[in-house]
Amino acid sequence: MDVEMKDATATQTATAAQQQQTTDSETEKILADSGVAATVSVSLHPLVIMNISEHWTRTRAQEGKPKNVYGALIGKQAGRDIEVMNSFELEYSIVEGQVVFIREYYTQKEEQFKQVFPDMDFLGWYCTGDKPGAQEVAMHKQIMQINESPLFLQMAPGGGNCTELPVYLYESVIDMIEGQARILFVKLPYTLATEEAERIGLDHVARIVSGGESSSSKTADQLTAQHSAIKMLAGRVKLILQYVKAVEKGELPHNHEIMRQIKSLSHRLPVLQSDRFNPQFLTQCNDVALMTLLGTVMKSANNLNQFVNKFSVSHQRQSGRRMRGLFL
Repeated sequence: MDVEMKDATATQTATAAQQQQTTDSETEKILADSGVAATVSVSLHPLVIMNISEHWTRTRAQEGKPKNVYGALIGKQAGRDIEVMNSFELEYSIVEGQVVFIREYYTQKEEQFKQVFPDMDFLGWYCTGDKPGAQEVAMHKQIMQINESPLFLQMAPGGGNCTELPVYLYESVIDMIEGQARILFVKLPYTLATEEAERIGLDHVARIVSGGESSSSKTADQLTAQHSAIKMLAGRVKLILQYVKAVEKGELPHNHEIMRQIKSLSHRLPVLQSDRFNPQFLTQCNDVALMTLLGTVMKSANNLNQFVNKFSVSHQRQSGRRMRGLFL
């Protein structure tokens, strides 16, 4: 009896070890070895993270349970330097348990974002989940029909270390495993990159989401300090201009040292030339106005959502009272 129990225990242990080896083998088939070096340098904008988080949160609220979401990544690429700047959602269908992207929807979205962002290209795709698996590899093969070497971004909502973002970037390589060519994911390091207009917009959106409308914004404080500095600079420039005019009229004596300093100061501002300054200045103004409008639209949508919820609750109560009246 003891021998049979020992044999059964040994069999279970061997089976568990075999399953563990199979699992490890499958994992090794998905992720490349840690010694494989990254071939590109990636900069990730916070707007992409916010879009994915909003996409997952909205889908969870609509479905009533957590559900993986999928989308495309767009940005700029110069040689080995990649900058992921924006994203949009992708529609898909489930065919025999596999996720299949709808190519017509992507083509339509590509035409739209090319009109708004003509200098951006399709760089890859994103999804939510804990770690890549066989399903992600199959989906990556679909994306490779659009881009030969796409990036893969995966976000783990509510997971990961509290001190690090639960966002992981991968690139794909082809390696020979057991005599067969397989696609493996290589983990990529990345850095966060933001623009001035993006920081302003994100700060205002964060204030709206947190509900702290009465609290002062860090961006507003920074802009106030910049406004005070510019106002002081304008006053000093006005004083210098008044001095030059007074010297020309002969009201003040001509001081060669002061005039040389004024000339040297005026030559330090070539960027204020109209042909170089105005296009960049107008572009920055448009970006800031667009991000501010985005914050206003999100606030209006939040207020409208609260109104619809309250209206639904009130309508259900009235319907319940009418039904009770019929039975009475």
